[in-house]
Amino acid sequence: MSQKQNITDVLLVGATGSRRRTRPSRDRRMTAGGLGAGKGEPAAPGRRAILRGVLLGGATIMTGVQVAGCSTSPKRRGAPESAERPASAASPGKRVLLAYFSRPGENYYYGGRTNLKIGNTEALARMIGERIECDVHRIETVDPYPDGYDATVARNVREQNADARPAIANPPSSLDRYDAVLLASPIWNVRSPMIMSTFSERYDFHGKTVYPVTTYAMSGLGTTERDYAASCRGATIGEGLAVRGEKVREADTEVRTWLRRIGLLRD
Repeated sequence: MSQKQNITDVLLVGATGSRRRTRPSRDRRMTAGGLGAGKGEPAAPGRRAILRGVLLGGATIMTGVQVAGCSTSPKRRGAPESAERPASAASPGKRVLLAYFSRPGENYYYGGRTNLKIGNTEALARMIGERIECDVHRIETVDPYPDGYDATVARNVREQNADARPAIANPPSSLDRYDAVLLASPIWNVRSPMIMSTFSERYDFHGKTVYPVTTYAMSGLGTTERDYAASCRGATIGEGLAVRGEKVREADTEVRTWLRRIGLLRD
């Protein structure tokens, strides 16, 4: 399938949740803003910008988020980091892992581009980590994604077409001690990056509840609920959280409300 066909698919919300991508139905098309100049206010909407833009849609300006609790300090991409803490740090009765993949660099922003020192999903993970007792693990690729937006779009298209499993640089040895796992990632072309499949297929999730967490431009949770139901062996899939990339820094109330609903909010 050509790259152009894949990018067109990003306009369709509600694609099949199977690991092998299938083309979404035609009756669920959405539109978004156009390509900006990259500085200041984005330019007027444009179809070409939408088609290329929303593929890596979990992006917004988040360069100064303050962190506390179980969140971790940012590191330069390419330096694997595991921020796991001892199990004793988790809340009594429910041991929680927050595992996330996030990409800084040139990202989509209201139809234009912006350069992020901290990726949106990492910013959201930090916000969640301030509010619950958990261990945090940042998922790192053996082969880091490019800083350039278009180059990352092209690589993601290739990986989705090939149903690839990008190698993880720093996988946890086990998830046995956890009762709940929050899997956080951007949404790229209606689904999570393929490295999330590498992660989720690696472990036994029997007896655990998995909560999808995403940052997005158009597709919300995308196909994550179905994908994790298939790849997280034995897991119960809990209520997910999807935050628009450009709105991550304004998501405190949304995050707190969701954490309270799923019973993880720290008093």
